[in-house]
Amino acid sequence: MSPRRKCPPLDTRGNASTPRPCRRAPVTALVSQHIPPIVTEGTTLRRMNVFSRPLPSPPRDHTTWVPSAGPECPPPPTPGQAGPPHRDTVRIQTQCAPRHSAHRARPACLSRQKTTPRPKPSCSGTLTPATHRPALPHALSCCDPGGRATGRRRAAACQDAHAEPRPGRPPAATCQRAARTASASRRRRCHSAPWEVRVVSLLELPSLATDLPLGTQERSWRLESCLQEMRDMPGSPIGTEHPGGETVSSEPGCLRPERRAGGYSAWGGTGEEEEEEDRKQMRKKSIHPCQSTDKDVIKETHAENLMTNLSNAYASDLLPSKEGEDLTKCFLLRVVNILLHYIEKTFDVKSKILDFHHPHQLLEGLDGFDLELSDHPESLEQLLVDCTDTLKYGVKTGHPRYFNQLSSGLDVIGLAGEWLTATANTNMFTYEVAPVFTVMEAVLLKKMCEIIGWREAEAEGIFSPGGSISNLYGILVARYKQYPEIKAKGMTFLPRIVLFVSEQGHYSIKKAAATLGIGTDNVIEVKCDERGKMIPAELEKNILQAKRKGQTPFCVVATAGSTVFGAFDPLHDIADICEIHKLWMHVDAAWGGGLLLSRNHSYKLSGIERADSVTWNPHKLMGVPLQCSAILTREKGLLGACNQMQAEYLFQPDKVYNSNFDTGDKTIQCGRHVDVFKLWLMWKAKGTYGFEVQIDRYMELAKYFYKVLKKKDNFKLVFDAEPEFTNVCFWYFPPRLKHIPKGFERDQELQKIAPKIKAQMIVEGTVMLSYQPCGDKVNFFRMVFSNPATRQTDVDYLIDEIQRLGKDL
Repeated sequence: MSPRRKCPPLDTRGNASTPRPCRRAPVTALVSQHIPPIVTEGTTLRRMNVFSRPLPSPPRDHTTWVPSAGPECPPPPTPGQAGPPHRDTVRIQTQCAPRHSAHRARPACLSRQKTTPRPKPSCSGTLTPATHRPALPHALSCCDPGGRATGRRRAAACQDAHAEPRPGRPPAATCQRAARTASASRRRRCHSAPWEVRVVSLLELPSLATDLPLGTQERSWRLESCLQEMRDMPGSPIGTEHPGGETVSSEPGCLRPERRAGGYSAWGGTGEEEEEEDRKQMRKKSIHPCQSTDKDVIKETHAENLMTNLSNAYASDLLPSKEGEDLTKCFLLRVVNILLHYIEKTFDVKSKILDFHHPHQLLEGLDGFDLELSDHPESLEQLLVDCTDTLKYGVKTGHPRYFNQLSSGLDVIGLAGEWLTATANTNMFTYEVAPVFTVMEAVLLKKMCEIIGWREAEAEGIFSPGGSISNLYGILVARYKQYPEIKAKGMTFLPRIVLFVSEQGHYSIKKAAATLGIGTDNVIEVKCDERGKMIPAELEKNILQAKRKGQTPFCVVATAGSTVFGAFDPLHDIADICEIHKLWMHVDAAWGGGLLLSRNHSYKLSGIERADSVTWNPHKLMGVPLQCSAILTREKGLLGACNQMQAEYLFQPDKVYNSNFDTGDKTIQCGRHVDVFKLWLMWKAKGTYGFEVQIDRYMELAKYFYKVLKKKDNFKLVFDAEPEFTNVCFWYFPPRLKHIPKGFERDQELQKIAPKIKAQMIVEGTVMLSYQPCGDKVNFFRMVFSNPATRQTDVDYLIDEIQRLGKDL
């Protein structure tokens, strides 16, 4: 029999659990009664909780716990008939802080049959063996009153000893599931009864005791005392073999079945000589008595104990500290369990998008979640609780009904890429420290430039921390191209330069102008048509006006996918004007750049190949986890010439490799995060066509949403025409506003509707949707589709939710 694989602790639903630490939990482990086991030949030992609940003191004489009738709980044997074997039990008492009590409910499928009157409840009672010893089913602790295994535990429940195992699952695997299920009882706060009484398998005692938050010496002494008494009992299983040749060790945390080659003796019949001989053989091998001859079992046993006892461990105990490998592994596995549970909840439409609290509530502390920083370290267990709380009070941006921002959704492949990136923890400035990532960046930039329509020999780019910085790069190189002396002499040697942008352009253009010393007054906004597109004639007019005023135009920023309306400026017309006036043309395609991957919709960016620089954010339409943005330039070498400082301690000219892959001198940063791997991994996973299918589906959802709204009387679209992108803008009119004539009074009332509905959405956590005013248009909702988890049913839900929340406003 091969050693059983150990699994992380589960909650009552079968999910990986992360219980809160027991900060004030003095615990006493007592063995009240030692019960010799009765195990027949061929019976396999398995670690199992029989049941867990706060119990009154049972009588000192024989008391039998009998399963009541039900599919998972077979009836007791008839009088005079020996029941099937079961594991004898010992009693564990624990005392917990009220907040972190682990009291459990008694399984409803157990009924108590007594041979003597029941005494008064006490915390010092003893559970004694049954006379006929009925079998306790593996699924005992997961049955409802009718005897049915409930919820996910129905799937995990094991069959009784007399029943056949489930089809498709071997008996050993089935019992693994049962053991995990039985030990995954729900934790609840204890207010009245501070003591917990658990009746557990004899084999589970040491692992439970090592889980208790005691000091190492105290725990070891108490366990040894208990185990020594067990060892002296006639027929004790401690340190002996059972008929299948499995050995149970006697040290804390090491009571695990273990296969021994060739060993065979009757359970409880080995005798003191054989027992002592076993110990001598292990000593000869220089193996600690609690260790298994199988190194994997040793590691797994130690790891399982660590998994449940991090309250006395600290960050200083993790790697690279000596012997910190197992603790590090267990801590990170617990973190991964927290993350996996959060991911599962993220994709569950029935879960809340957020558990909203006001800033002052977070600052004051919520249910022990304290944001204040301490001078002293906190335990790893507390850090796990803090990780859980951080996710609990945050926003699930991958939720199918999260429509709040242009970047939404959670791609699992991209998430894996981000985890690997954080693990590598390197810098993108040289090939020397990021050999794979710098080459990946070159491959991605080449691919993106080809999609735009530029030749590889003439184009280059760099990944930057967000679209705003990419737009800043575009304006920076535009200014350097026309005035290279700016790098050394500064703005005082330049004329009064101006740039032009659509009035629907992103606010980062003005931010970049302020940062670069150009000034926001020198950013001229060009009028747009009713759909939010820049009017080329207005651009020409503004350029001529600026020249007449003595200003010097140097750049035009066109928009491919505006933030609010999703508008695409006429790029060909703008490129023609830029060529006439010798101006740099930058295209902000942060939002709309992903549309280039769709053969059905890429025509909307026609003319982008004539641009001098392009901003493209894969973390928006392509769904790459934040952040992932690229600035692409058609002229190779311009980024380096504009930004390089040739730091000798980083960019030595005589390196052993091709230093062209040292990208640090192209950027305004020194340290640069690795944003390329998650995009590269997703591109490998989906392929270009996979991105195309994803983007086309967003466009179909936008069209569906538009058609549904158009048929409803209480919704009004901002634009009557079909949406050009995934942005759909609309108003909701409560019944009372439908009868107010159009005008100032109605606009004043309508202005308040979207904020009130949004506030209720946030408080209830059902859905998240953005709103804003724009020009002379009062507050309206903006729906955007960029979440791969969103379906038509979620769109229908949003409409119903808006009507439910707004009908009485």
